[in-house]
Amino acid sequence: MPTPIVISASRRTDIPAFYMDWFMRGIETGYFRVKNPFNQAVSIVPAAPDAVHTIVFISKNYGRFIEGNYGERLAEMGYHLFFNFTLNSEAKLLEPNLPPLMERIEQARELARLFGPETVQWRFDPICFYRDGNGRTGNNLGDFMNIAEKLAGFGIRRCITSFADIYAKVKTRTAKMDDFEFIDPPMATKVRVVEKMAARLKNLGISLYTCCEKDLIDALPESTTVRPSACIPNRYLVELFGGALSYRKDSGQRGAKGCGCNASRDIGDYDAHPCFHNCLYCYANPAEIKRIQCPTNLK
Repeated sequence: MPTPIVISASRRTDIPAFYMDWFMRGIETGYFRVKNPFNQAVSIVPAAPDAVHTIVFISKNYGRFIEGNYGERLAEMGYHLFFNFTLNSEAKLLEPNLPPLMERIEQARELARLFGPETVQWRFDPICFYRDGNGRTGNNLGDFMNIAEKLAGFGIRRCITSFADIYAKVKTRTAKMDDFEFIDPPMATKVRVVEKMAARLKNLGISLYTCCEKDLIDALPESTTVRPSACIPNRYLVELFGGALSYRKDSGQRGAKGCGCNASRDIGDYDAHPCFHNCLYCYANPAEIKRIQCPTNLK
């Protein structure tokens, strides 16, 4: 029997926030048809319970997911669930279409209660540094400790972070703004920030990991407690749920940059599934670019 797979749902869009009805149709059908974003070839991703070890959800807003009882329904069908939850400081300029921070923190509490805090991986990601039209610099670290203290109280013990990568499409987007510019801080600043985050999290019982930050990991002192990790951590998933998984690195990710993700099958579609959060630093396909109004529910 083939080794079960991990389904990534998804790096390409926010399925829990906008596309769970579509996702459940694939589950009921027993497979997903997925288009390769580079060559447009269509492949079949099996989705039956005996073919899937874990579904890894990646989202900034689990409100509709929780309200629709999707997690309980999937668990009853026999699926293991793991949640990457991006919770950053409240900043409407950077993340304009998210619910209030406290509402999303309550979502984290509910996920931890329903499925166990060990299944929830907090992402404070990305750390953004920027400059306004007056030359003043700022960042989005302001709510970090508030979030950390709340999540620690729920029993969540893993945090992943990285610094914003300013892709060409992001530069094009921000070039239209007269009073804003993303900046890449010097390595010494990154080291200082991450070490301070790690020390504060350690006092709360939370371990800090990095995502795609090889150069930063190399620059940290030998005494650091910060380790590289992954959004799709198959060894950890086996620790949680048992069974067997491939520990092969995902060749489709940024391995040279330090991505530690293991093999998985991503089912999102950049074109068919635009994201309505419209985050300023987004590398995917914000719906704003398509002039689409955010609906109250997407099928």
